[in-house]
This record gives sequence, C-alpha cells and structure tokens, in this order.
Amino acid sequence: MKRYCLALDLVDDPALIAEYEYWHQSKNGWPEIKKSILDADILQMEIYRTGNRLFMIMDTGADFSFEKKAAMDKANPKVQEWEELMWKFQSSIPWAKPGEKWVLMEKIFQLV
Repeated sequence: MKRYCLALDLVDDPALIAEYEYWHQSKNGWPEIKKSILDADILQMEIYRTGNRLFMIMDTGADFSFEKKAAMDKANPKVQEWEELMWKFQSSIPWAKPGEKWVLMEKIFQLV
C-alpha cells in the first residue's frame, strides 16, 4: 500500500465552502464518483479542511497511478461533470502548475 498526501485551496467564501462540504457528505456524494475512486485502486481517501485549505490523504493499492487515474477520469463523462462542478469551489494553490488542482505534498517527517 502507498500513501499520498495532496493539498488544494477553496475559494475563500464561506457560502462556497459550505456548499463544497455539502457535496462531500456521504448522503450527497455521487455514487459514480465513489466508484471511479475505487476503480482506480484507491483504497481509502480522507479530506480535511482548515480555513480554505484542503488536505487529502489517499491510501492506494499496487495498481494505482496518477496517470491511470487521469486517463480513467478523462474517459468518464460523470467524473468530468463532477470536476466541472468542483472548479466552482476550488482555487489552485499559488505554486500549482496551470490547470492543476490537487498538488502532491512531500513527506518531510515521520516519527517512527
């Protein structure tokens, strides 16, 4: 199993942040999105927020790759619809590449 940590900002607007959180509640999430995550060999995913900064933790299986996930997402119209909706709330962090959403974080410390 491999763990990835990623960061993304939200538009700094309390109403948009509340709506983003609404879409990420289990009862409001799209089943097609959950399926696409699991189909990419992502075993567990958590998103945390402080202010308008998001932090995602992904635990993945041996078959996961960001390239494979991107290709699967591009070929899935429902994922594209979801991503378009999410851009309403999301704002790239200052050092992200053009068009890049979630930015991979580098681990700099481990206790054990």
